[in-house]
Amino acid sequence: MNITIFEGFTEVLVEVFFALLPLLVFFLVFQFFFLKLEKEKIINIGKGMVLSFFGLALFLQGVHVGFFPAGELMGEVLGGLSYNWILIPIGFVLGFVATFAEPAVRILNEQVEKVSGGYISERVMLYTLSIGVGVSIALSMLRILVGFSLWYYIIPGYILAVILLFLSSNTFSAIAFDSGGVATGPMTVTFILAIAVGVASVTEGRDPLMDGFGMIALVALAPILSVLILGVLFERQGRESNET
Repeated sequence: MNITIFEGFTEVLVEVFFALLPLLVFFLVFQFFFLKLEKEKIINIGKGMVLSFFGLALFLQGVHVGFFPAGELMGEVLGGLSYNWILIPIGFVLGFVATFAEPAVRILNEQVEKVSGGYISERVMLYTLSIGVGVSIALSMLRILVGFSLWYYIIPGYILAVILLFLSSNTFSAIAFDSGGVATGPMTVTFILAIAVGVASVTEGRDPLMDGFGMIALVALAPILSVLILGVLFERQGRESNET
């Protein structure tokens, strides 16, 4: 095993410790004054926190030694191809797969299905968010290749989101804006952002700082639009069912 994979791991452990410490303190305060949980539950929560601590530390270390370098190298290779238009479909596939594997997205979808009593299924939400993020990554790759401003996506996108707010139900509106947050999780940010920066660094006339970034803004916007569109379709289906 190459020992360099654990280079700087001590600093990562310290960072994760101080990140989780406030959560632990809040829990202990609530446990002492309000919750009064049984000993068995406290032990289980403690085990969960220990697993979270080492899981986050190992994940962040893996990002530094694996995800970032691999993503940038893939971006440089793909961006250097003579037929670099292939970045657009590849971007869609990467965005779809990354969202499909995103833990935060899974948790959100489970909660949505549970709270809605199965009315909004976990599978429908998962595919809706994955397709939305896939489209946003494809559009991000198109932007890097062509070189136009991010504003051409952001302004029309949020105008469309405001319009869809009036056409969709309040339930889907709330879910949509939470979806925008969970979709910008560690899988997308750590891997696909690195690919975008790598592509911009080898594309002629592009600045990695100006053109490689901005993708996460589209990733946050895409789930909002896709879930609101899903809400409009649900509203239409509900009206058709009532009419029949």
